[in-house]
Amino acid sequence: MKVLGIESSCDETGIAVLDVDTGEMHQRLYSQIERHREYGGVVPELASRDHVVKAAPMIEEILQEVGGVKQIDGVVYTRGPGLMGALMVGACIARGLAWALDKPVLGVHHMEGHLLAPMLSEQKPEFPFVALLVSGGHTMLVDVQAMGCYKILGESLDDAVGEAFDKTAKLLGLPYPGGPELAALASTVSSTELKFPRPMVDRPGLDFSFSGLKTFALNTMHKYSPLSEQSRAEIAFAFEQAVVDTLQIKCQRALKQTGYCRLVVAGGVGANQRLRQRLQQMSKKLDAQVYFPALEYCTDNGAMIAYAGGMRMSAGLFDINVSDVLPRWSLEDLPGLP
Repeated sequence: MKVLGIESSCDETGIAVLDVDTGEMHQRLYSQIERHREYGGVVPELASRDHVVKAAPMIEEILQEVGGVKQIDGVVYTRGPGLMGALMVGACIARGLAWALDKPVLGVHHMEGHLLAPMLSEQKPEFPFVALLVSGGHTMLVDVQAMGCYKILGESLDDAVGEAFDKTAKLLGLPYPGGPELAALASTVSSTELKFPRPMVDRPGLDFSFSGLKTFALNTMHKYSPLSEQSRAEIAFAFEQAVVDTLQIKCQRALKQTGYCRLVVAGGVGANQRLRQRLQQMSKKLDAQVYFPALEYCTDNGAMIAYAGGMRMSAGLFDINVSDVLPRWSLEDLPGLP
């Protein structure tokens, strides 16, 4: 069974074809970073327009690569969460193509795609596990008992961790997207005497809050203004350390609470090297295992949507009626597999 996957939730156009039976994957990805860089963030209208322009040629190219449109047995697409206009572009293309081919179609949860992205690697986690989903729009810990059986253990009460990275980077005068830029600046120093708080680690529970950490960084910048390059680097270092410490403490707490010995880390912030190192160190101490998707699958991509949708479609699930896109959509609302 071969499925065509379409990802268009934000500022990446991802197209992939997955052979569910063999695992063979063909994919294309177009990033709109340069388009949005001059605005310092994603402009929803521009994102939607770029999906309109890029998606169809990418689909045509990848279909030629796999032997033509007749090779496709089903079409899956990102139904949500994400930007309304961007989601609608992908949904309309997917539904139109499926209708023309008389093939089944299925809307996929974007975060389920991220959560299952490590399944695209050779070393796949077994169920159950704890998932840390960290991206520009989401930060949450999830109890994953099986595919489609999710319980949110904790989530951010304000800024997502990727959003906090980007906003703090912007305060430091770094270009968009700020997360990787801030990490690069932080890597130029090895220590600092600056002490940043670790938000919400001194209280029970698994929720997060990063807005105050961003404000603390701003106040620190004012304190040392005008900033030298050394001061900028140390602030970036202290901020990143605080975020990584907070995520590690909460992950350790989630593993203890669930009794699981497996942790999956997914989403764009999952590419952060300091976070990867810290969680690997933690897993060794706890005699646990931590799984990361390949770097190419950390950001939004069509492969993760093709995989999540392909698993559901191969279990007999597909959209019977035309479904609305869902800019807001809880993981807990997803049905399990039959």
